[in-house]
Amino acid sequence: MASPVLFAASLFLFFIELCHQVDGIGSKCDIYKGKWVYDASYPLYNSSNCPFIHQEFNCQNNGRPDHLYQKFRWQPTSCNLPRFDGREFLRKFRGKRIMFVGDSLSLNQWQSLTCLLHGAVPREPYVSERVAAISTFSFPTYGVSIMFIRNALLVDIVDEKDGRVVKLDSINGGRNWKGYDVLIFNTWHWWLLTGRKQPWDYIQDGNVTRKGMNRMVAYRKALGTWARWVNLNVDPAKTKVFFQGVSPDHME
Repeated sequence: MASPVLFAASLFLFFIELCHQVDGIGSKCDIYKGKWVYDASYPLYNSSNCPFIHQEFNCQNNGRPDHLYQKFRWQPTSCNLPRFDGREFLRKFRGKRIMFVGDSLSLNQWQSLTCLLHGAVPREPYVSERVAAISTFSFPTYGVSIMFIRNALLVDIVDEKDGRVVKLDSINGGRNWKGYDVLIFNTWHWWLLTGRKQPWDYIQDGNVTRKGMNRMVAYRKALGTWARWVNLNVDPAKTKVFFQGVSPDHME
């Protein structure tokens, strides 16, 4: 199982850019070029003290004996990042709604961010609930809500009489993504699975339905459908969109 702490560090890069906390982002400082460095002051939160962390993400309580993996932070080559400040995050995002959409990578990112923020303001009241397919963690005092909805392929999978059909040009699930201030998407891992773990029985591409096709071609077509949905449904003046590509394997 990958560490929520390291996932939180990579998540932090998104919000550093989003909050404009580093001078010269883009032209002067590429925050995505750098390396992991040891930092004795880490981790930014203790997973054992996060009361709502999912059991599968609580590495220490699950018996992992080492702690060194928690002691690394991201160091860009050409600038320094400020230390994550949960209170400042909540202040900047007051009244905002953030949604993660994707597979277990998005789930882990969502869980990490909620634990980071709770660790920064442990006395603040919070609400954790799930309504239908949407999990929500919110801080009523700040009006900040952070959501997660599982959608491993982004495009639709429909149960039909002959089996499960992934529809490469259909994205009705997008109705759940509208009206947010930040959208963070990911998909990759489930496109490669075969056999019993494959999440579909057939692939529909336009008017053609088949048992299988080149996975990279299918992935590209699905991302095209997703990109068109973003272009048609997201106002960039109101909503910031991020896309995460290849997710790490966590089978061991």
